[in-house]
Amino acid sequence: METDGGEAEVNAVLAIRSGDLESLEQLLATYPGVAGARLGVARGRTPLHVVTDWPGFFPNGPRTALMLIEAGAEVDARGSDGTGETPLHWTASSDDADVARVLIEAGADVEAPEGSIGTPLDNAIGYGCWNVARLLVGAGARVDQLWHAAGLGMTDRLAELLAAGPDRRLVDQAFWHACGAGQRRCAELLLGSGAHLDFTPDYGKGTVLDAALSRGTQRSNVAQWLEGLGLGRTPPGDL
Repeated sequence: METDGGEAEVNAVLAIRSGDLESLEQLLATYPGVAGARLGVARGRTPLHVVTDWPGFFPNGPRTALMLIEAGAEVDARGSDGTGETPLHWTASSDDADVARVLIEAGADVEAPEGSIGTPLDNAIGYGCWNVARLLVGAGARVDQLWHAAGLGMTDRLAELLAAGPDRRLVDQAFWHACGAGQRRCAELLLGSGAHLDFTPDYGKGTVLDAALSRGTQRSNVAQWLEGLGLGRTPPGDL
């Protein structure tokens, strides 16, 4: 069901974003169809997309997601907003592992294709969301690409994939992700397998050293939140 907006939808979005479980429970009791609807006020996204939207980590997010699922929300729904991603894809792009766990335990497809990068695991590793990435692997997501194994620090799996003689650019790509994830053993293995120090993937920015110095999605998220509270960094000379 796709709706055209209205007071109930607006109130649902507000309750989800603020973590107001009591108001959401009352609203779902009055308008039970809202849980599984594609909301006009949210550009055709479902309430589960709202609770998994960027930047994630909304108050009471895991309990909100569970409440929506118990009220009939489709865990693998794809929004009609043009992205076509599932809620699990979205949590895999913000590293909100607590909400991702609720989705997975409710049966979300960990191999769902056609996310902004690909599967939820593609999204998680591609965006530096290591907590969700490991959660997905623990839930059965396949690690069948070099950059998956490298980013996750799975040295034995990486060695298996390297033994198949992959294309050099795939080795370079995996090296870039290993550096970005702080996985030195994997990075050393890939460098010994011919990876180039000057490689940057088309979708990446900066050198492998820049990648290694990046904070990852969850740390960047917390830093942006603290900056939003008016905090600044200590001057380098005072550290």
